[in-house]
Amino acid sequence: MIYRSLFGFIAFFILSINTWAEEIQINPNHPNQYTVVKDDNLWQIAGKFLNHPWQWPELWRNNVQIKNPNLIYPGDTIYFSIVNGKPQLGLSKNAQPAQSSTDFPCVITEETVKKGRTDFAVSESGKLLPCIRETIIKKAINLIPSESIAQFLTSPKVVTENEINRAPYVLDIVGEHLIAGAGDKLYVRSITQPESVSYTVFRGGSAYISPETGENLGYDAEYIADTTLQQLGDPATLFITKSSSEIRKGDRVMPKTEDEVTLNYFPRPPEKSINGSIISVLGGVSQIGLYNVVVLDKGTKDGILAGHELNIYQKGKTINDPYSTIKNDVVKLPDEIAGTLMVFRPFERVSYALVMKATQAIHILDKVKTP
Repeated sequence: MIYRSLFGFIAFFILSINTWAEEIQINPNHPNQYTVVKDDNLWQIAGKFLNHPWQWPELWRNNVQIKNPNLIYPGDTIYFSIVNGKPQLGLSKNAQPAQSSTDFPCVITEETVKKGRTDFAVSESGKLLPCIRETIIKKAINLIPSESIAQFLTSPKVVTENEINRAPYVLDIVGEHLIAGAGDKLYVRSITQPESVSYTVFRGGSAYISPETGENLGYDAEYIADTTLQQLGDPATLFITKSSSEIRKGDRVMPKTEDEVTLNYFPRPPEKSINGSIISVLGGVSQIGLYNVVVLDKGTKDGILAGHELNIYQKGKTINDPYSTIKNDVVKLPDEIAGTLMVFRPFERVSYALVMKATQAIHILDKVKTP
């Protein structure tokens, strides 16, 4: 199915697809053709043709027309057909002609550049006039709505109680301020052997608790500020370069790492059976729906990786059966599928995931399972 790797690692994914390949499940309500519009994403379009959008490579592989499925643009039309008993997709590209600027005396088009320029604009005095060069600017659609997860790629993060207790902390603020922000300096205990010159200030937030065992899976580390190390010591001195809220005494500090998050999403089901739960929702929302970010009680320790797709099941209610011959008979109603999510940032014990499809209301403690 149609898909665009955010950073073009298609070859790796195609080599790996055999791990989870199975018979393609076509959406019975699929259209015969679909024209891509602005703000579409490839996962969303894949779902119009497939029950499982992660099966898109199998559908593309049957297509001899499309050489590069990475570049799908608004205005392109996708066609569905059955050829020799196999489903496949066709693609009709939408040409986007450049719009000439009539207000400028000299305009060079892409076609002129290809053929070689022969005409040159000159002023009345015979001087060569400057020209503008027109280029058709087209932006391919994304796999997923990346703006929905951007703020969660580097912060917040999940830390253990031990990491919080061992982290350096803000002892005081230079200048005797009660709180600090960008442009201020901090005294921090203790950074004598620095792991980095850049440090993040964070504040321990709510705990993530396993609904099955009651075990503490980690704490939400609320991002507060970015700083640079100015002087080693106990206390060390840090300069605040950016802050999202006021910094307080007692806030914790950790080295800032730029390579901890992968942006290469290869959607597929986990290679092993996963049975977990949604334990929190991020972004300050109370209702969970399409493109909301949720926290799962499973992480890399359980085999979860970035790109793993899981089905969401609405937890069935437990009700009394007033018609049963058994006194005070209680019945647990079945869990019902409520949507699909994709993990984009796994930690050791928990993971961040984006709700890609929502067919019913989704709640905290709803189940997530391997498709």
